[in-house]
Amino acid sequence: MKALHIITGLGIGGAEQQLRLLLRHLPGPCDVLTLTNPGPVAEGLRADGVRVVHLGMRGNRDLGALPRMARFIRAGRYDLVHTHLYRACVYGRPAARLAGVRAVVATEHSLGGAEIEGRPLSAGVRALYLAGERLGAATVAVSETVAARLEGWGVPAARVHVVPNGIEAARFRFVPEVRRAARARTGLPEHAFVVGGVGRLVPGKRFDVLVRAVAGLPGAHLVLAGDGPQRAALRALAAGLGAQDRIHLLGERDPLGDGPDGRTPGVPALLAAMDVFVSPSREEAFGLAVVEALAAGLPVLHVTCPAVDDLPAAEAPGARRIAAGPGELVAALRGHMVAGARRLPPPPVVRRYDIARSAALLQDVYALALAAPRGARAPSAHAPAAPRGPGRPG
Repeated sequence: MKALHIITGLGIGGAEQQLRLLLRHLPGPCDVLTLTNPGPVAEGLRADGVRVVHLGMRGNRDLGALPRMARFIRAGRYDLVHTHLYRACVYGRPAARLAGVRAVVATEHSLGGAEIEGRPLSAGVRALYLAGERLGAATVAVSETVAARLEGWGVPAARVHVVPNGIEAARFRFVPEVRRAARARTGLPEHAFVVGGVGRLVPGKRFDVLVRAVAGLPGAHLVLAGDGPQRAALRALAAGLGAQDRIHLLGERDPLGDGPDGRTPGVPALLAAMDVFVSPSREEAFGLAVVEALAAGLPVLHVTCPAVDDLPAAEAPGARRIAAGPGELVAALRGHMVAGARRLPPPPVVRRYDIARSAALLQDVYALALAAPRGARAPSAHAPAAPRGPGRPG
């Protein structure tokens, strides 16, 4: 089977990095077509031996991208097209159908209750999404929470497949030597209490709440790995609170390892340097950074994280759900600070979200999509269970 993955862009982000990990575990030849921004993840994919092509789309209303995409797909003689992220789904599914592709699958990575990839969920956005969804053979949700949202929109439950995001857990295993080196390279005091977060610096992630909380804890440091439009505002906020020396905005860091110079700590090393991980976002589709933090043995405080919240509490005993307001966050951080640094064994949830398992579940969806008659929609790969869980095991 020859597959084409179409994605909106390839800057560092959860969906983009998830695609790179999946392609390491999927058999058969795969190409990637990015509509915009062939950024760091494109470089990583090429280093992995994956062909990456930039379509050069000029914006959401670049309608000329549709025939260009259809010609590219037709010339590649692909058996299956898999789209990722909103714009790629809206354009990629009709382009694949125009090209006569046998099976079209889409993954919904970032559907929230009120937003999709930062876009407000207006009636127009929803109508456009649903019109394109009907052209596919199957829609993949990264969590049961996202599956329920899709079904609430009117996507038939029989064509929604839960394939959770996955990680390579061994990359995040805690090593004391890595902790010491990462702190030294980041300018963190060896014995300081360090709070951490990972993600795009955008309003929806609510990192301003985290900055305020840590600023109010004398002696505590905050490490944020990620970049985005709020970076300057967060830096100004830290300065205004008199905590600029304790708030470390590190910019984008490689989710899989250290930088190419070997001296810039990537996300696994930064997690080793932290004492507690916080995800203050009110809305998530999965919560990959939380799973990575749990794999690193960190206690986690989160406002919402479907990867954990959809499961029994025993699956992630190191994770604690807190209210969205700052009061409980400050109290919880103060408690961890008093108790001191401690590392936890990786909980069962880490094994559940192994990337090899996710790739195997996705291959099941592909098999159903390819087996369906031309133009038909694939039936569900997994019957709903009670309680429902990742993969919907029957």
